[in-house]
Amino acid sequence: MGLQQSEVPVRENRLKSIIYYSGNAAALTDPQKADSFVHKERSYSQCSDCAQMCAGTITYFVRNAAVVVHSPMGCFANTPVNDTQFRNASLERGQDPDRVHVLCSNISENDTVYGGIRKLQKAVQECYDRFRPEAIFVHSSCAAGIVGDDIEDTAADMEKKLGVPVVPVYCEGFKSKIWSSGFDAAYHGILRKIVKPAEHRQKDLVNIFNFLGSDTFTPLLGKIGLRPNYLVPLASVETISHMSEAACSSQICETLGTYVTKELEDNYGVPKVKTPAPFGIEWTDNWLREIAGYTGKENIVEEVIRTEHERIRPQLEELRTVLKGKKVYIFAGDSYAHNVGSIVRDLGMELVGMTTLHHDMHSDSSETGKDTLAELVKLYGDIEHYTVCNKQPYQVKKIIEELRPDVMIVRHMNMTILGGKLGIPSLLEGETNISAGYDGVITTGKRIRNLMETRGILKTLKEYNQFPYSKWWTDQEDPFYFEKK
Repeated sequence: MGLQQSEVPVRENRLKSIIYYSGNAAALTDPQKADSFVHKERSYSQCSDCAQMCAGTITYFVRNAAVVVHSPMGCFANTPVNDTQFRNASLERGQDPDRVHVLCSNISENDTVYGGIRKLQKAVQECYDRFRPEAIFVHSSCAAGIVGDDIEDTAADMEKKLGVPVVPVYCEGFKSKIWSSGFDAAYHGILRKIVKPAEHRQKDLVNIFNFLGSDTFTPLLGKIGLRPNYLVPLASVETISHMSEAACSSQICETLGTYVTKELEDNYGVPKVKTPAPFGIEWTDNWLREIAGYTGKENIVEEVIRTEHERIRPQLEELRTVLKGKKVYIFAGDSYAHNVGSIVRDLGMELVGMTTLHHDMHSDSSETGKDTLAELVKLYGDIEHYTVCNKQPYQVKKIIEELRPDVMIVRHMNMTILGGKLGIPSLLEGETNISAGYDGVITTGKRIRNLMETRGILKTLKEYNQFPYSKWWTDQEDPFYFEKK
């Protein structure tokens, strides 16, 4: 597709992504059947999210940068939450606290008729005058996209005037039902406007594309003499501009980083780590081995792996004794759910079901069969109850009631509430980094063990809770009624 294009194709078109499915996991891993799963609309939807939110997850947290959201004020409503996240996440990473620098152009009803370019120009100028950033991201909203405001030329004109990169991010929510397309839009803008060709290679530097989180990759990579380059949240504009100098790039989940790592490899020659992210023991082994191959550390990596296995063995065996046979249900974003599945299998738990928010039928990587779901099925066998559902509580409730797990592991906070109302202990995987690597397996196991102690109070909560769904829906056997009818 190339970085010369102003926009990256959305995931429905690029990766044949889908937002609902019910069946077994193996059926989704057959590349010969990928085109037979066609994205369709459901006839009823309880809720959704927006690609602009995902774009903000990347661009809001870039140090020395600022963001102009070219939208009505309603699309700007969650900014105070992001400001708190930026400060707390910086402290968690051991960095100086920082704040989100963001303004809204405040498109009005009148602007949706006559255009909002003047407001955008004024907002970009105000953003520069107020924050003096080293780069300015401009988010296009649904309103701006429908009107057809020329953000590309406006950004180019303001870039010449201000002397800093002004980066269009085309993350209009109406373009895609897969809100993860917003990640791709943000990274596309970064690759086009900020990243520079490498002047030299830093042979000990590994790009880590992740969300906010603590610094767990420094000790993990440090065992083989390497250091992480955390991208993009919490990195500075200067750091981002030199990501092309790294020895290789890895993502903590394909949903977040599949596009940027592929384009960084194709356009700047930085190899993409093809094995799944280091979640679970075998995936961590394979991840370290591949990185060692790119960085000349093959002579030490096997001894490190052996030593790490020995180090965690006593705690792992103890946790397996407690958790063996406990039934787990996972509900999270596409590839991160697979990461968690790798961990719970190592803990000896029974994975009774998994639901992901979407599923990419193809991969940005040219190598087929390297997606995380295929690797999970290959390593541990099929998952009989595998569903895709973009966070519809009315469906998830039925799925959970059918599977009746001992514990839920979820990626989004509102789903822990749903689990609690159903009397099921629910673990929030909000801080993904602490679950990575060998120590991550032990940490996750301890958290689940402690969580199981809440079963008594949750049982009481279930007895007093009432759901708003009608008897008609409660009596329906198929959670995917509105997709099939």
